[in-house]
Amino acid sequence: MRSGTVSAQDSPPVYPRIAGYVGILHPLVTFSSDGTVTNFKDYYIGGLPTGINIWKSPKIGFSVEIVPLVRAENGTSKVSNLLFHPGVLVNLGHGFTFAGRAAFETAGRYGFTPVLNKIVKKNKNSGYFVAVPIPVRFGNDHPASVTLGFQFGLAF
Repeated sequence: MRSGTVSAQDSPPVYPRIAGYVGILHPLVTFSSDGTVTNFKDYYIGGLPTGINIWKSPKIGFSVEIVPLVRAENGTSKVSNLLFHPGVLVNLGHGFTFAGRAAFETAGRYGFTPVLNKIVKKNKNSGYFVAVPIPVRFGNDHPASVTLGFQFGLAF
């Protein structure tokens, strides 16, 4: 490529821009007035987030994800919850994104989830990411809770 010219491969993205993603979510530990509960001890809960991001500009966007949560315990497993998770995306630069999400669960809980996301490997048409979600939940006759989670996945 000659200096001063731009090839199609180098052209900047056009906005709005739509991207999808899939991942695996592991809630690690939950804190509430009932005590501290850890995943992987007496049971395992894992989520499969699937979402669409609509970037309005390079800095701000909207995201919606659906997360089925599967609970495995005592030799059986079942879908224990389905989470509807819309939110706002803010590009923090250097591969970091903040997502501020509202949370509505079929288990009767609701709340919000701040998420810090980092692209760790970027390919031409996809990227691998890791994220740290911190769900805060209320309702359904349970005390308020805060969970620390770990998520990884593929964005495309």
